[in-house]
Amino acid sequence: MDTLTARREVIAVDLPGFGDTPPVPGGESVATLTDAVESFIGEQGLDGVDVAGSSMGARMALELVRRGSSVGSVVALDPGGFWTDRQAKVFHASVAASIRLVRALMGVMPTLTASAVGRTLLFSQFSAHPWRLDPDLLLSEMRAFASSPSFDAVLADLAEGPRQEGAAPGTAPGALTIAWGRQDKVTLPSQAETALERFPDARMHWFERCGHFPQWDVPQQAARMILDHTG
Repeated sequence: MDTLTARREVIAVDLPGFGDTPPVPGGESVATLTDAVESFIGEQGLDGVDVAGSSMGARMALELVRRGSSVGSVVALDPGGFWTDRQAKVFHASVAASIRLVRALMGVMPTLTASAVGRTLLFSQFSAHPWRLDPDLLLSEMRAFASSPSFDAVLADLAEGPRQEGAAPGTAPGALTIAWGRQDKVTLPSQAETALERFPDARMHWFERCGHFPQWDVPQQAARMILDHTG
């Protein structure tokens, strides 16, 4: 965030049911969360704003493109929604188990995240080099995941709900970039081919030695890529 805000005005939002924002009325799904972001953009007079999202947020960023929403350039980091049925089941089971474990261990999470061994045991699914990650970042992230009332419902919808639909060639409102970590174990790199088929206007960017969250594993590279592909 520091790298981005040094060069751009950045608006970071809590999604409904995450952070300090209450759940959205009428159900918790990728679609309703995207509705909320789309409404926020309109209500705040942010038409044409560039959008960057990670994981589920990347899925939502692509959905804004598909809808023809009033956004500018879009960067989607390791988006969900492009898996096969079997991959979706594995995704749901593994991430749901991970969040249950995180909740069960919250009392000792400061100790676990402070240890290179603890980080490796807990976060190898999400990071290519979890032992190198910032303990304070991980502790903050885990507290946010564990306390978000919409997490379980939206996770289920992400895995079991409709797949991400695509957008016809020439319809992206601005530059569109899909980026992926080469060592992503959550949304597998093979899914990038499907993503590009459904969004033919997109260009692909690969992060080497990177897992599911580029902002964890290669934060400076991720920030520079977002700056280079927006604005």
